[in-house]
Amino acid sequence: MPPGRPGRDVGVSAESSFLTGLKLELAYFCGKAFWQSREVGGAGVILRFERVRPRRAGLFQPLKASEITPKFLDRTIRALKRWRYDIVTMDEACRRAVIMAQRRRFVCLTFDGCYKDFVAGAYPVLSRHGVPFTVFVPTAFPDGVGQAWWLALEMMIARESRVGLMIDGNERHFSVRSASEKYAVFAFLSGWLRQLAPADLTAAINDLCRRYAIDLARLSREASMDWSDLVKLAADPLATIGSATVNYPALSSLKDADAQREMIMGRAVAQTALQRRDLSHFAYPFGDRASFRRAHVRMAEEAEFYSAVSTIPGIVNAEGRTNLRALPRVSWDGRSRSLRAMRVLLSGAMFKPVMPTPSRPPI
Repeated sequence: MPPGRPGRDVGVSAESSFLTGLKLELAYFCGKAFWQSREVGGAGVILRFERVRPRRAGLFQPLKASEITPKFLDRTIRALKRWRYDIVTMDEACRRAVIMAQRRRFVCLTFDGCYKDFVAGAYPVLSRHGVPFTVFVPTAFPDGVGQAWWLALEMMIARESRVGLMIDGNERHFSVRSASEKYAVFAFLSGWLRQLAPADLTAAINDLCRRYAIDLARLSREASMDWSDLVKLAADPLATIGSATVNYPALSSLKDADAQREMIMGRAVAQTALQRRDLSHFAYPFGDRASFRRAHVRMAEEAEFYSAVSTIPGIVNAEGRTNLRALPRVSWDGRSRSLRAMRVLLSGAMFKPVMPTPSRPPI
């Protein structure tokens, strides 16, 4: 998956993206979005977005899959209303996951990353349509101490023709002259960095930033919302603020005690900063199968989070057949602007059935 605060596979090529898009278009014209949604569509879908900003020029954009434009968000909401989906809060999505199936399916709009451009790019669109939304916050970033290492890595590779760093005690060098080389090295280094323990990750990215004169602290602060932004959002009755730990580490890279501390402290810091006690929804950092384990699902339950969302693709079933602390989400690939593809994904026709996971009912 692209590093950052994403949920897709690292280094997905343009060719793979094209083939996936082609499959979705074929599925649409075969009618899967219509007749299979009744059979496999479940109660609804939790949609996941990250950055919302105007498109950028440039051949090297390794995080493009994590970006949509304000115009596309507007088109998506208009289409959801036209397709007669109920656009609901996280609380309502959880309620529908445990009751009998309703006549109309739901969509829940969620945004990861706490990016600053949400304020100018996404919030005006959401407000204009009057639809609820959820923002998941890793609190180190509004505190101004988070490290957006994926942005630093992107900047470094974009402007250099050759990069070097220490990997497992050995000095490694990579040619990044062509766009294909840049994408390949970004995919390799981002995957390597993400699996490091926090102290090792910090040491590695700080070494890179010193070598290539990147101000990581400034880059991270400028890319992220601050607490004043979040206080304004939290005052909107349509907004739900969720927790996403403190530092946004892959929980699987931590000892259990450290992972539990990240989960609990992230919520505590946000509750104090926002002066509210209702932060009951959690997002696993990165959220794919490699980034968290069953033990972390139990931790979310023990911490009394009402829900915990992943980035594992799938639909939410009704009647308690989906574990509220391991909820799937559909991460939209920003390289596609096809609403036909969107409709197929929302139908559930492209996802394998998920077996029910036992869970205690929420308190």
